[in-house]
Amino acid sequence: MKAAMFIEPGKVVTAEVDKPVIEKPTDAIIRIVRASVCGSDLWWYRGISKRAANSLVGHEAIGIVDAVGEAVTDVKVGDFVIAPFTHGCGHCAACLAGFDGDCMNQETGGNGGYQGEYLRFTNANWALVKIPGQPADYSEDMLKSLVTLADVMATGYHAATSAEVKPGDTVVVFGDGAVGLCGVISAKLLGAKRIIAMSRHEDRQKLAREFGATDIIPERGDEAVAKVMALTNGNGADAVLECVGTEQSVDTAVKVGRPGVPQKPEMNTNNLFWKNIGLRGGIASVTSDDKKVLLDAVLSGKINPGKVFTKSFTLDQIEDAYQAMDQRTAIKSLLKVSEG
Repeated sequence: MKAAMFIEPGKVVTAEVDKPVIEKPTDAIIRIVRASVCGSDLWWYRGISKRAANSLVGHEAIGIVDAVGEAVTDVKVGDFVIAPFTHGCGHCAACLAGFDGDCMNQETGGNGGYQGEYLRFTNANWALVKIPGQPADYSEDMLKSLVTLADVMATGYHAATSAEVKPGDTVVVFGDGAVGLCGVISAKLLGAKRIIAMSRHEDRQKLAREFGATDIIPERGDEAVAKVMALTNGNGADAVLECVGTEQSVDTAVKVGRPGVPQKPEMNTNNLFWKNIGLRGGIASVTSDDKKVLLDAVLSGKINPGKVFTKSFTLDQIEDAYQAMDQRTAIKSLLKVSEG
């Protein structure tokens, strides 16, 4: 079968590899219909983080169940499913508390191979999210939105719920990539009255407004703080979604928060303490949030996160898909793998 393979920083190729097989009773084999490139994939593509050479890549996809292990009873062969990157077991303490991103029974190597024709999916019984019907029942736009439920939409939603966004709130969203834009969607979904998107790019500003942003601020650092304070009568925001991770972004996010996941682990938390600001974050609860809220929100047309996909590619064009995101000519790259 064909699958995307990481060779070295700046080089991803389409390779012929063996089709995966059931290895454990809790496994399923998924025939991928649509997949995508995530912003976090760029970390190792750019050489920022380490990844083993000749490894399969990708962690966001939807597809058809091709085979199941004997312990998998909640999904069956032929089901159309979302394949979350989180692989929650559904019965450990973390999953039961609604934090399946921190599942205590995740298996090493689960997030590799989504950008391919077939995927071995671990903890399949609970973690997979069934989609009604079959791929042919949905428009291409709806399929795009369903793909976002494997990660990026759920991650944006997790940021918003972690920040305890509630009706009437003023929310600032840092980051105009796919996660930040899904954070805007999520703030709107949770009832925020004012949503201030920090964005410097016209195409992303336009999409942020379409998703519910009421204000756009392109400035950074102290200028950005001043603009937010001016818009909020000096009060700051009720909730801040930091979807970038740089030191400057985290620092600015703290400064615009109303009194009441950084890349720099030495971050000084004194400013949080003196303003009574809480810092929360973590791995998204993809399966839990998809099943409770997000799948219905997409199917009903309440949200349309698939618009973050601004370019589409085939598996044979995998290098182009990565370059488009690396060079910022695409907000997010979709991979059309099969027609279902």
